[in-house]
Amino acid sequence: MLTSLTISAQDVSYSEQRHYTLIGLGDSITEGGPNFTSYLYPLWEKLFAAGFSVEFIGPRNAATSIGGIAHAGFSGRTAEFLDSSIDSIYSAYPADIVLLHAGHNHFQEEQPVAGIINAQESIVQQIKAINPNAIIVLSKVIESGKLPKYAYIPELNDAMERLYEKLDAQYEGVYLVDQSAEFEWPSDAIKDNVHPNPSGAQKMANVWFEELQTILEEPPITFSPTMYTYKSTSTEELKLHVFSPQNGLKNREKPCVVFFFGGGWKIGTPLQFYREASYLASRGIVAISADYRTEFENGSTAFESVSDAKSAIRWIRAHAQELGIDPNRIAAAGASAGGHLAAATATLDGLDEVDEDLTISSRPNLNILYYPVIDNGPKGYGAGDLKSNYKDISPIHNLRVAVPPTLILVGTEDKSLPVATAEKYQQLLKELGVACELKLYPGAGHPIFYYRKGYSPYYDQMMADTEEFLIKHDFLEP
Repeated sequence: MLTSLTISAQDVSYSEQRHYTLIGLGDSITEGGPNFTSYLYPLWEKLFAAGFSVEFIGPRNAATSIGGIAHAGFSGRTAEFLDSSIDSIYSAYPADIVLLHAGHNHFQEEQPVAGIINAQESIVQQIKAINPNAIIVLSKVIESGKLPKYAYIPELNDAMERLYEKLDAQYEGVYLVDQSAEFEWPSDAIKDNVHPNPSGAQKMANVWFEELQTILEEPPITFSPTMYTYKSTSTEELKLHVFSPQNGLKNREKPCVVFFFGGGWKIGTPLQFYREASYLASRGIVAISADYRTEFENGSTAFESVSDAKSAIRWIRAHAQELGIDPNRIAAAGASAGGHLAAATATLDGLDEVDEDLTISSRPNLNILYYPVIDNGPKGYGAGDLKSNYKDISPIHNLRVAVPPTLILVGTEDKSLPVATAEKYQQLLKELGVACELKLYPGAGHPIFYYRKGYSPYYDQMMADTEEFLIKHDFLEP
């Protein structure tokens, strides 16, 4: 669950924001595994929602709902191993911020505390020798019910306080957090009594986040959308993350844009479009970032994703009065697979949920498609059931007069959406009498920019092109 945060000013320049790199350093508790949870994703989510620009780096990747998150967690390894490897690791990945959680993978009978402390001191010394400005956050480690193996951890955590006092006197930018304070292994660990379950990982993320909030430069904006459940499935409740204008337009029915995130229908998060949604809300639009089922979280396919996108628009239209929305001015937007979903809501019949009121239209009044997957045919994007059933799901094969005015934004080096495909889509719509604009970004690939990697000049250009299109179709005032 996202922590509720406070919205600050929305007209900001992300080009001026401080961007940080971060490396999680440790063992399997950092790395995560198939049966337990790492703090990496919930920490990234909290930092992003709070407005910080932080990119996780490292030599390894943990599979998460937004794809791989880089780190330097080594399952089964000790603090001494990290000490022996840190010079090469940090030289290759000189992160601004190092989160060090290490001390497991010894036995009580080894009396390992002195060795672990010496290793952590050496790790800090080596990092500071490479980058004196590095921010290093040490940690008292989570305790474990796997006894007597980990009976030494309370002694280790006491020794960590003394180590911190020593290092704090020697270096700037060294901090200590207590991961053991809130972590309760009976409820926060899986059955092995060691590795975090989702609640334990969230607690670890909370501890890191609370410390980082006091260290990092204050972000230009934090995000706190209002959450609405638009659909309940067998696996989860799907949410709309709603950003509403706060600039004196309360007595008017406002236009709306709903964004669908990218990720190949396999991964992704509504947070991808928080910046865009927040900005457009500051311009007078109700801007929504929609969740939908993905393969990683739900074992679903693109077909269920389309069904969810149609449900989202239908729910928004049905609740237009509650949201302060003009039901006849709803734009569907999205990136990559999310662009496919936005286009699919405008072009496809069928794939509707049987228990919904189908008298309420799920078709948007405008399409804004960022490097969208619009061809799922034999020569297009997709595999397996997607290609064999492309006539049911491929936007370019289902164009009709009812398609709304459309904007397509694509990089000239995009391999997933060749420019020729975008041009064909534009031409087919024009032949139907549908207005369609195509914006090309020289040298850009797919995606045009990565939302997880901080500011990109493409962001400003894409927002300018989006605004121009919205103004042209009376969704925004000039």
